[in-house]
Amino acid sequence: MGADFSWIRPEPHGIHIVPADAWIDPARPVERALVTHGHADHARGGHGRTIATPATLDIMLLRYFTDAGATPIAYGETLRLPGEVDATFIPAGHVLGSAQILLEHAGERVVVTGDYKRRADPTCPPFEVTRCDIFVTEATFGLPLFRHPPIAGEIGRLLSARAANPDRCVLVGAYALGKAQRVIAELRAAGYSETIWLHGAMEKMCRLYERHGIELGDLKLVTDAPKGALAGQIVVCPPGALNDRWSRRLPDPITAMASGWMRVRQRARQRNVELPLVISDHADWDELTRTIEEVNPAESWITHGREEALLRWCQLHQRKARALALVGYEDEDD
Repeated sequence: MGADFSWIRPEPHGIHIVPADAWIDPARPVERALVTHGHADHARGGHGRTIATPATLDIMLLRYFTDAGATPIAYGETLRLPGEVDATFIPAGHVLGSAQILLEHAGERVVVTGDYKRRADPTCPPFEVTRCDIFVTEATFGLPLFRHPPIAGEIGRLLSARAANPDRCVLVGAYALGKAQRVIAELRAAGYSETIWLHGAMEKMCRLYERHGIELGDLKLVTDAPKGALAGQIVVCPPGALNDRWSRRLPDPITAMASGWMRVRQRARQRNVELPLVISDHADWDELTRTIEEVNPAESWITHGREEALLRWCQLHQRKARALALVGYEDEDD
């Protein structure tokens, strides 16, 4: 192969590794899939063979009831694919089990990041900068508007709201995979040792995290709470439950939402969020641009997000880049 990287091809339904006839995060069933992490816009069932980290495979089994052809690969382990392509899974820092995938073929190196963040997270290994020729980066928060504040300050605001309202509960909407567990772990790191109450939809994923060695402390279901026990307490639920019938049983809840999108006030108002918490599991603008500088690829491929602004930044900084047109990526409740 020449230096045109014709062996790696972005197509509408995923990134095709041509010599191996394998796909990264394909949007439809394929014979051989490499999956970066367990969120639904990257992980799908129905593949003949699914190659992912053990935690991602466990998440896929829990969420999508699929383990046919599961092939676990540890961080740092290299798997030889057909066509003399080597694939190495490297921590992405997004959620439990998330990985960048380093592909090596004919002396060329391509890193596909999936989703990633650069902030410390007690629930998953940190992102590792990996030098490569082509760097495939997400751009979920690829606008200068998005600069995430330190998480300690957002957790402090949550705890202050609880302390100031002993007769109310704080109801935190958080994505069920990754965000909920991170918020809980950060509360523990801030010294909050009391019971944290869960919507029933959160329990199985939290228990999966615990099986993978992530300590979340005392967790109980809201349905098991004695009458009057939830005043002054913290409750974690899926974002969709913040204002539905389920939440009406709670004592005058302060509705909070943990998401990078809470930087946009209109989004908070649309969800009737009283306490917006800017907590994201994606890289913000400064982290995206810094990562490209640190990786220093010959070319960056930008996908699923605000592609145009990051593409323009690359052009202004004399960095070769292109925007991909992949389909099937959803706007997660990050």
